[in-house]
Formats: sequence, C-alpha cells, structure tokens
Amino acid sequence: PGHEATGRVAGIGDGVTGFALGDPVGIQPIWWACGTCEFCTSDREQLCHKRIVAGEHVNGGYAEFMLSWADYTYHVPAGLDLIDAAPLFCPGITAYGVMDKVNVGPGDVVALFGLGGVGHMALQMALLTGAEVIAVGRNAAHRDVAAELGASRVVDSTDPAALDAIADSADVVLSFAASDEVTAQAMRTLKWGGTFVNAVPINVEEFHFNRAQTIKGSILGNRAQMRAVLELAAAGKIHTVVERFPMHEADVALGKLAAGELRSRAVLFNPEA
Repeated sequence: PGHEATGRVAGIGDGVTGFALGDPVGIQPIWWACGTCEFCTSDREQLCHKRIVAGEHVNGGYAEFMLSWADYTYHVPAGLDLIDAAPLFCPGITAYGVMDKVNVGPGDVVALFGLGGVGHMALQMALLTGAEVIAVGRNAAHRDVAAELGASRVVDSTDPAALDAIADSADVVLSFAASDEVTAQAMRTLKWGGTFVNAVPINVEEFHFNRAQTIKGSILGNRAQMRAVLELAAAGKIHTVVERFPMHEADVALGKLAAGELRSRAVLFNPEA
C-alpha cells in the first residue's frame, strides 16, 4: 500500500540526473509506464496498459524507504511541507485531470459530488475558474471543509428537498463518489447540454441522449499536469486538508477512513524521519 508518497532522496541510481541526496520529492500512483505505446507517446501515460502502480504492483509508501523511477519522481517545491504535500500526488492530480476535461469560468455553475480527499482539491480548482461551485456530500465534516474552502453553496445529499432545489442547475457536474445512488443524484443535477465527469468506478444507469449531455471519464493525470498541481500549491492557490498519523497508527487512520470520520485526507508519517 501507499500509492502517493513524499520524502527525501536517500540514494540515487547510476545514470540518474536532476536529483541530489536530501531533495524533497514525491511520487504519484503511476510509478512507471512503458514510454512507447499510443498513450505514453501522446502524454496520456496514466492510460498505459503496462503501467506499474505504486502500492499495487510494487511496494509503496507504507515504509521507511521506497524505490521510485526517476522519470516519475517529482521535486516538491521549496516552502511546501512534505506531509501536507502528500495528497497533492493523488487527490491533487486526480482533481486536476478532471478539471482539465471541462471548460468553465465566471457565470458557469459546477456541482461537485463527493467531498473527501479528491473532492476538496477539485473544489479549490473549480473556484479558481471563477465559477459558482455547489458542494454536495453526505458527510457533515466534509461539508464543513467545503464551506471553509469557500464553496458557493453546500448541500446535504441526504436531504431530498435540498437535492430537488439544485436539480437541472449545473453546467458541469464532477463526481468523486463511488456510489450508483450518488451518480443518479449527480445526473439529475446536470443541465441539458451539460457535462458530467467521473473519476471513480460507477454505473450510469439512466442517460437521455436527447438532452445533449456529455459524459467523460477521468483517471489521474500526466506528468506535466502533476507538475502544474505542485506549482499551484507552491503559489498558495490550493492547499490540502490533512490529518496526520504516525506510521505505527496506520490501523487507526484506516479505521477512521472506513468509519467516515476523517475531515479529508489522512497522511501517515515517519516520526523518526
């Protein structure tokens, strides 16, 4: 486990340039991709069929040390705390990849479903466009974070009347909740001619083609987009909301995640580092 991680360079392989011992760095889930397929050669390496995912195909960040491929290791800008920066490498890049698939600005309405780790990053990026952003979620703590981050409107998704009030209102709907029920709610919020972008495994059970709506899928982002996320954070335009747990309390963090008790993203850290 540990598909997003930050740390400092502790060793450098033969022939590797651009890194020095002690450099603050991070890795996103795409640990390696082939570099030669149609996806890799068109800056869509996250779609590479041979990609290797950190924490899934190779050992990830739940450790004191991990290996990373130089081409998929990113410098963490000066001034960013390594613990706070960690969620930029999955929620951050996932949110950026979604936002890159829509064209929104002042006067547009964006409805965002799922306000956890990815959602709180997408909310900030959507607000940067000048659009009105409606944050929709069932978790009260997540809704509180959305309000603190400046959401134009915060909606309790367990309140049918509140959902009815935003029906057919959004030019763009972004969904980060792996729930068919939430997906149905999200589709009811989408205007005719609007765009729905989803970044998690779900089923769209009802879709009316004569509404001229567009559905898009998204997964992570490419290396250039990852660097853009880090630049946004370094400029103070986005920030993560994290709860810190020493590595030996991983079970506590995962328990809170399973119980829906996290405000946003949990980060494990090595207290001896």
